[in-house]
Amino acid sequence: MSLSAPVLAVDIGGTKVDAAVVTADGEVVRASVTRRPTGRDNTREGIAGNIRAAAEGALAAVPGVRVEAVGVGSAGPVDLPARSVSPLNLPEAQGLVIDDVLSGLVDGPLTLALDGTCIALAEHWRGALVGYQNAMAIVVSTGVGGGLVLDGKPISGASGNAGHLGQTFVRTIEDDAAAATLEAVAAGPGSVAWAREQGWTGQTGLDLAASYRAGEAIAVAAVRRSAVAVGQAIAAAATLCDLETVAIAGGFAKVADDYVDQVRAAAHAAAQHAYARRCRIVPSGLDGDGPLLGAAALALRA
Repeated sequence: MSLSAPVLAVDIGGTKVDAAVVTADGEVVRASVTRRPTGRDNTREGIAGNIRAAAEGALAAVPGVRVEAVGVGSAGPVDLPARSVSPLNLPEAQGLVIDDVLSGLVDGPLTLALDGTCIALAEHWRGALVGYQNAMAIVVSTGVGGGLVLDGKPISGASGNAGHLGQTFVRTIEDDAAAATLEAVAAGPGSVAWAREQGWTGQTGLDLAASYRAGEAIAVAAVRRSAVAVGQAIAAAATLCDLETVAIAGGFAKVADDYVDQVRAAAHAAAQHAYARRCRIVPSGLDGDGPLLGAAALALRA
């Protein structure tokens, strides 16, 4: 990390945008944390306005702090050459240019990256990937995202979307011949929808977690279906990139206490080579501040 002054971190997601001031040693200034809604039904102007409002709110909360850079992580896909974002869950925001939204807030550079890249940066800085040179971070939540660190450096790719694991294809356990995107199979909404198709009567991921703890068969099957799909995707990524470690974050990864254990077992079962089976699969080493820490790491590196 090169800066010594605090930075502004902004995390744009499918349902909300968070912003906060973060110190150079990775402490989120709690008083500055600001959240605004995004959402599929919001207008383009509403989404852009709330992104800026969150950033302005974070800065206004600490008026005596000099902030020298901005880091923005966004749900993908992103377009780094165009400096724009097109989150899949925000169709009205397609091609939203971040410089237009956040211009003039800070006298310093503004850096953009995929949210998965930011999570990988955060885990490599202060989480479960510290000390590993070839690693991946995965977020299993409303969607499924990922980011790569290879040879000790974050990998963004030509457009900025390297590590976008959620849009790769996996087999479904109910029909080995069928395939679907990892996000459709493993993310919270897809898992809840599948369980309801099987006759489960709950409504949310939290309901699914409660049913899993109660031992309800459909909930247990839905969680296993998600974990197996994530494990298959990790096996493929570990085989392709010769990974040492994968850290799993996100709200839906907490749907069951043994979720990461199930993912690990599925990954090792799917891997065809011993080096891929040696890949260490662990829970995130961060709390809910991970996305903001990753966005801050972008700004600090700038």
